[in-house]
Amino acid sequence: MKTDIILSGVGGQGILSIATIIGEAALKDNLYIKQAEVHGMSQRGGDVQSNLRLSSEPINSDLIPLGCADVIISMEPMEALRYLPYLSKKGWIITSVTPFVNIPDYPDLDKLKADLAKVDNVILLDIERLAKDNGVPRSANVILLGAAQKALGIAYDKLEDAVRRVFVRKGDAIVEANVKALAIGRGEQR
Repeated sequence: MKTDIILSGVGGQGILSIATIIGEAALKDNLYIKQAEVHGMSQRGGDVQSNLRLSSEPINSDLIPLGCADVIISMEPMEALRYLPYLSKKGWIITSVTPFVNIPDYPDLDKLKADLAKVDNVILLDIERLAKDNGVPRSANVILLGAAQKALGIAYDKLEDAVRRVFVRKGDAIVEANVKALAIGRGEQR
């Protein structure tokens, strides 16, 4: 088993939480894991990107080469496209369709969607709407993770257990909101 994942988005969107949950699930599944330094998180609103590599065999490098990412999970459509050169030919993009417009010349959303539609394996979700409509407005990132579950190659129950362990210190209500969000995302997989 080998899965190379690029996590991308904008500071404050929950990329680190997604990485923590995946890492926790992978470690409990006795997988090797390497994560490259997360870039951009020091400034809310700045771009954030991390390489996360999982394998049943030892991993030599924490960086994913061009054309080798199995999955790009992105909280924002422009950020998903920014890392498209890293996606393998059979790789998946799972991304929110809701833009985080933080620059004056942000690309046209219809153009972004058209560019994403050119990718063979893509899941586009309105995670913000799903989160609000289901009463978990602060868990949009975990909805996206639930939608990415099959592409990650990690069993759903392992991710759910990881969600419980990662959020336990925040209390039962937060744990249950995030478990619910994971299930919502899983239901949105195609």
